[in-house]
Amino acid sequence: MRINQSTDRARSTAARRDQIVAATITVLAERGYAATSYDAICEVAGLSSKRLISYHFSTKDELLAEVLRRVTADAGEAMRPAIEAADELPGKLAAYIRSNVEFIAARPDHVRAVQQIVFGGAQVPSEEADGAVARLVALFEAGQQAGVFRRFDSLLMAVVLRAAIDAVAGRLIGGADPDDCARELIETFDRATRVEQ
Repeated sequence: MRINQSTDRARSTAARRDQIVAATITVLAERGYAATSYDAICEVAGLSSKRLISYHFSTKDELLAEVLRRVTADAGEAMRPAIEAADELPGKLAAYIRSNVEFIAARPDHVRAVQQIVFGGAQVPSEEADGAVARLVALFEAGQQAGVFRRFDSLLMAVVLRAAIDAVAGRLIGGADPDDCARELIETFDRATRVEQ
């Protein structure tokens, strides 16, 4: 009986944290960083007390860090199948770009929430962004070792690609065609990375 109670409590805690994070994403996306108060989050989440938030997150920065982790995890889950299905490294790069653009177009609330956190200057850890860059560096270095990518600074190229995708996010949220955006980015980074014949 004790195991079931412990499991039920863990599920309930996880569900409440998910509810709070989802409401925070909504408030950030719709109202902006300055208006993302515990009162606003409670209103959207249907919570009776701000203490329910502070019980699960000791500070607002901890909550915002969890929002960043959640958005990164959701993006990774959405992108992973396409990247894994691509056979060759240039194909994986194209799948990374296309699936990231598709995620942004499909989840503008996630993107707006992250933008608000960044623009608001919240003190949150950067390991998610660092992890995304590190995965791109590994992809570029593998392509260079295999001879399918030219020699270039892999870290610089990874940072430039992330910045390009982040810059396109504003256009996608504004209604730009995701296929057109993905196609342009894929062409640009194919030209930037390929070995000249």
